Amino acid sequence: MNEVTDSLESRIRVVLQEHGRLSRAVDAIDADADLYQAGMTSHASVNVMLALEGAFDVEFPDHMLKRSVFNSISAIQEALTELEQVRTMR
Repeated sequence: MNEVTDSLESRIRVVLQEHGRLSRAVDAIDADADLYQAGMTSHASVNVMLALEGAFDVEFPDHMLKRSVFNSISAIQEALTELEQVRTMR
């Protein structure tokens, strides 16, 4: 990983810690681990999505509003990277 990726993951972990309602510490969760198995509910995932939008100044488009986008830290990171790439292309 590089410094930018590490920073992005750290910021995602902060949002998850505050809004994910996980059953264990977010620092103990592997980036590819299933967040729903770690205790995140569908309701909490909506809170996570809204918090991510605020923290990263993005809006998740309709095609990204699905469970798989918020299934893991890696999946969230991938989605945010994609949104940033779209933004910089404009």
